[in-house]
Amino acid sequence: MTDKTASGEFRIEHDSLGEMAVPARAYFGIHTMRALENFPISSVPIGVITDLIRAFAIVKRAAASANRDLELMDAAKAGAIIRACEEIEAGKLHDQFVVDVIQGGAGTSTNMNFNEVIANRGLELLGHSRGEYSSLHPLDDVNASQSTNDTYPTAVRVGLCFAIHRLHAAMADLRASFEKKAFEFREVLKIGRTQLQDAVPMTLGQEFSTYAVMIGEDEERLREAMALITEINLGATAIGTGINTDPDYAPLACRYLAQFSGVPVKPAANMIEATQDTGAFVQLSGVLKRIACKVSKTCNDLRLLSSGPQAGLCEIMLPARAAGSSIMPGKVNPIIPEVVNQVAFEVIGNDATVTIASEAGQLQLNAFEPIMAYALYKSITHLQAACGTLAHNCVDGISANVELLEKRVNMSAGLATALNPYIGYEAASEVAKDAVKYGRSVSELVLERGLLSAAQLREILQPDILTRPTRIRKKKG
Repeated sequence: MTDKTASGEFRIEHDSLGEMAVPARAYFGIHTMRALENFPISSVPIGVITDLIRAFAIVKRAAASANRDLELMDAAKAGAIIRACEEIEAGKLHDQFVVDVIQGGAGTSTNMNFNEVIANRGLELLGHSRGEYSSLHPLDDVNASQSTNDTYPTAVRVGLCFAIHRLHAAMADLRASFEKKAFEFREVLKIGRTQLQDAVPMTLGQEFSTYAVMIGEDEERLREAMALITEINLGATAIGTGINTDPDYAPLACRYLAQFSGVPVKPAANMIEATQDTGAFVQLSGVLKRIACKVSKTCNDLRLLSSGPQAGLCEIMLPARAAGSSIMPGKVNPIIPEVVNQVAFEVIGNDATVTIASEAGQLQLNAFEPIMAYALYKSITHLQAACGTLAHNCVDGISANVELLEKRVNMSAGLATALNPYIGYEAASEVAKDAVKYGRSVSELVLERGLLSAAQLREILQPDILTRPTRIRKKKG
């Protein structure tokens, strides 16, 4: 190490634990190096979560702007910090955010990584070399008026809002795809099912409209959950008392953060409570689980309705996206619903992680926000991708097996239920039983037994009568 340091490949930095060699070209420093040694956990660096990186840079820019305005920091230093943050927001230096997403210390290593990268880039902008912290210090300057315990959760929340906006848009696209299919299939009659048994007639359009409605409901739940996420504790510093900050710092930094991010953040009413409370993360995770459950149920339906093509239901046809087997020629599998199902399983598991991590908080701080943040980001981004591929690679290309559906409606014993108000439950039961027993249509048996005339039967068995409430006109006689 000594030879490499002398050759300029490394620089020596120190902290309260001692000295350490840091790659000379790195923008991060000793605190990040210690984190790399301490947390070789997932091999996933924070730099891949671009929403978090962008959000953290905006938080640091807002803090520097407030410190400058309050004359708590030299304008030149503040300017260098702000410029460095703007570069990071624009996508630069993301490869320098290298600490593992799963880390001890309540996010301290992430905050330190940011402080060091911003400081060293700021030093370059001021005409100094990396590591010359006497001119711009990662902690004294970049971290001024801050603590990990307020910057980290604030950045996580802002970054989650960025991600939620994209998920919301993907859900809206998926809803629109189902709405289009609901309209396309609005006159296609089929037999509905309860407990996998034949029930009563409905239209395929009605079936698909339910999927659109379910997604629309969850879009609203997602908006509600995001509103809770926008309450932040920036300015709370260590435990929420605001120690080491100017009385005007918190509201000013929050205003800058809202301006720079476009997220309508607001200061928490009680900073001490906000510093330890992760209930908003639990709420958001629960909504994501709700979305996952309902989208997965929809995919279960799509797989079941498209099963076959010869020995299954085969009521709809999913678009063929890939060869389905290495041994069975011509086989095509429902791979898009299957991948969405798997995303849902992951989201449900992530919700368990968030729940346990939130419950495990103690006293004035929850040390487990890093795993909560990672779980939430995965859930949101994977759900977004799942909604996108489900809409464009599956739902948009679904077609209906109209001939088969019509045949099944005519032959289904479930059709007898629609005749209950006209011929009575007992007669309808006999017709249904004999239809199954002898493989004959309900209509045929009703006419044969003189229960209704052909004209009456035609009137009753119209889609408008079969698939929605109507006034009953019973048979006379």
